[in-house]
Amino acid sequence: MDATYNLNGGFKPTMKRFADLAGPDYFPTPAWATHALMENEPFDGEIWECACGDGAMSRVLARDGNRVHSSDLYNRGFGEIGIDFNAAKTAADNIVTNPPYNSAEGFVRSGVNLARKKFALLLRLAFLEGANRANTIFAKCPPSRVWVFSERITFYPAGAVQGGSGTTAYAWFVWDKDALSQTELKWFKPGYKAKFSKAA
Repeated sequence: MDATYNLNGGFKPTMKRFADLAGPDYFPTPAWATHALMENEPFDGEIWECACGDGAMSRVLARDGNRVHSSDLYNRGFGEIGIDFNAAKTAADNIVTNPPYNSAEGFVRSGVNLARKKFALLLRLAFLEGANRANTIFAKCPPSRVWVFSERITFYPAGAVQGGSGTTAYAWFVWDKDALSQTELKWFKPGYKAKFSKAA
């Protein structure tokens, strides 16, 4: 039995986001989650959305006049197709994305090297855990800021009927090349979901 569905056949929005083992992990990002980042983290220069999917995040990133380059390994009808971020060599001023869950650690390694100014990933808050990441990512290149959501994000597979609320905590992890301090833990103020939930 598929654990992502209720007994009545309805999709469980409260289940943890999962990786599709037969293909890409594709969960478009709700607009309000990107707005929260953009209202608290200024970005100077072009922004590369390197796992753009259907362009949900890219459209929000471009709203304030930012130059946005969008790409994805898979064809979702938006951006430059066939670009494997984990094999990319081209640098960018800033990189902002919601990575496939099963590729998050690889995205950190690539993003830290390719971003000239800021690199921001939307990840589970639990990404902070784990001995392996403590000894590799966080010991060698810890994020400058971790922005914790006060409200839960619900991710749905593309095309799924939306309803309910999530049970998994998420945060924006920001690596800032100009930051001098150690990792700061910060919280988004409540209200972004209501303010931007209807934004496209």
